[in-house]
Amino acid sequence: MRLITYYVALTLAADFVAVILCLLIERVWPAASLPIFLFLYFAILWGAWVVAVRLTEPKALLGERAVQGQPAE
Repeated sequence: MRLITYYVALTLAADFVAVILCLLIERVWPAASLPIFLFLYFAILWGAWVVAVRLTEPKALLGERAVQGQPAE
């Protein structure tokens, strides 16, 4: 449950920033705002998932990777 909560919160926060950024871009270059927003939207969906998974990864697993010499992805 915590994973999906983090994911939704990260997605909403980042999408809010993307909307503000694209509204500013639209004033300068209207034709570019939609492609930029679509790129940001899908990048945010992917990036928020990666961050949410890392934030909710069990701490024991992180310690185990450190002992084995593997980087904590």
